Amino acid sequence: MRPSRRRLAAAALLPLASAQLANTFRHVGSAGVSAQQLFLGAPHKLYFVDKTENNPIQVRGHPAWATEVDTRTWQPRAMDIATNAFCAGGTVLGDGTWLNVGGNQAVIAGGVGASDNPGSPPDAQQGNNMYGNADGRKAVRTLLPNDEGTANWVDDPANYLPHERWYPTLETLEDGRAIIFGGCQNGGYVNDANQDNPTYEFFPKDNSGLTTLGILTQTLPVNLYPLVWLLPSGNIFIQSGWQAVVFDYKNKVEYPIANVPDAVRVYPASAATTVLPMTPANNWTASIIFCGGTNLQNNEWDPNVRNIVQVPTERSCVTIQPDVDAGWYQEDALDEGRSMGQFINLPDGRLFFVNGCGQGTAGYGNQSWAIGQSYGDVPRLTSYYFDRTQDRGKRWSRAGTSDTPRMYHSSAVLLPDGSVVVSGSNPNADFVSADNPPTTPNNNYKYFSDTSIELFYPDYWDKPRPAPSGMPTTIGYGGTGFDIELTKADLADATANIARTKAVIIRTGFSTHALNMGQRHVELSTSFSTNEMGGATLHVAQLPPNPAILAPGPAMFFVVVNGVPSNASWVMIGNGQVGQQDIGATTVLPQPTWSQDVADEARRLNIQV
Repeated sequence: MRPSRRRLAAAALLPLASAQLANTFRHVGSAGVSAQQLFLGAPHKLYFVDKTENNPIQVRGHPAWATEVDTRTWQPRAMDIATNAFCAGGTVLGDGTWLNVGGNQAVIAGGVGASDNPGSPPDAQQGNNMYGNADGRKAVRTLLPNDEGTANWVDDPANYLPHERWYPTLETLEDGRAIIFGGCQNGGYVNDANQDNPTYEFFPKDNSGLTTLGILTQTLPVNLYPLVWLLPSGNIFIQSGWQAVVFDYKNKVEYPIANVPDAVRVYPASAATTVLPMTPANNWTASIIFCGGTNLQNNEWDPNVRNIVQVPTERSCVTIQPDVDAGWYQEDALDEGRSMGQFINLPDGRLFFVNGCGQGTAGYGNQSWAIGQSYGDVPRLTSYYFDRTQDRGKRWSRAGTSDTPRMYHSSAVLLPDGSVVVSGSNPNADFVSADNPPTTPNNNYKYFSDTSIELFYPDYWDKPRPAPSGMPTTIGYGGTGFDIELTKADLADATANIARTKAVIIRTGFSTHALNMGQRHVELSTSFSTNEMGGATLHVAQLPPNPAILAPGPAMFFVVVNGVPSNASWVMIGNGQVGQQDIGATTVLPQPTWSQDVADEARRLNIQV
């Protein structure tokens, strides 16, 4: 069910204090565009990027395909993007500049190529068309966000790539540069050899040019948006099709490992995936989880032969630690199969699992079996928590249920207050209004172009929140630690809870197509000392002296007391530059100290002394 505009307006006025919000979804407004791509660029600024289409919101005389939304008012500001960012990739550089890379050709109504019709002007791909958009396949769009609402996208041809990339994946490296993987030239449901771009390159540009990756040439046709993570070893883990490699990008060597079990996880199977929390307890080891997807072989992806909507989704969840043993391990399965589910790392260490469908896959088209144009059906409206610290068989628990399908082209991201913004859904070639849906190519539209914004409030939301002092604005790689002060009230009136207090960094990533590129949860080493007022000091280490654990750039810093997070401070990781980072010695923390009274309290609370 799609919420009415009247209901959205009323919901946006609901006072937060008027209801218990934990485990609920709440509509707060409209982004003006569908959230095909979404990221948090400043403490109160969300950036939405859509493909070129006939959105009602306008900018400079044409439909807008990007907006900035202030989370204090939920009002969108239209932003101008000159080129078609359809299915672009993105990440943030070490200096805080966001990239939006690649896209598709310029289009007109219905997603038709602007130069495809007879009589199209010769410069139709350069912007002379009804929507005023230009070819975006080589584009590198940059944005330096701020909280004042004055940031604008820069689309400078001097930054353009040498070759087209539609559906590329980006990852930030140890020096704050971006590495760009894969994509294709023109588009389609899946890739093919005639348009494949199985290469990688760097931004800012260097002299290395394009280098071909074996795993991308070997995993056609399902090698778009390959799943990519920088590992603490400095290598890169890549999963594409059924295959996986550990890639030493510095020496250009791929080390193949065992195929992923049970299901294809990349687009358009679109499993949920993220890195589990990297903590002192696990020595900041990257453990990557995959849940859901589709069990089709490489020769079974032709939508002109197979009814994709009828393809079942998978329940399987698996994990891998590529720096440890490169073996795949079964995890607790999903309650129901799901494609296009999405993981959000919460500050308390759990994962929030949201969005997606129970039949079919990502993608859209004009086949007679499509639901309108959607290749997915049976929306999954119930969200879940995943808690790796629980015993096997007990790691999944229900969170909340939304009333809004979030199908293909939906996104989600964590906010500094610990809530999760969820938006998007548009499995259509152009903007499709629920008020006047088309009757062609099929007269059965169920999934429209959704611009609504929801907030999900995790189960910690209604609990008293810690408000510590001394929150940092920068965090480095090694060096002198810092102190956070907490009152007894911050510690839920139990000073011994300082032993249950964590310092957590979360980089929310660039959200698109069920993947948050670059998302990480990193816990810092801590110790503590208590004071006679019932409060305590949390002594916090800098990051380990290894930028591959968490690449430089902006992030959020939370203090989490017994599972309840503070509001985050906005921090710059590293030296704020693209290039060599400053590396110090491993932080040495004092030993934990507490009074006998607090130690006795800890024993009563079953806290290890």
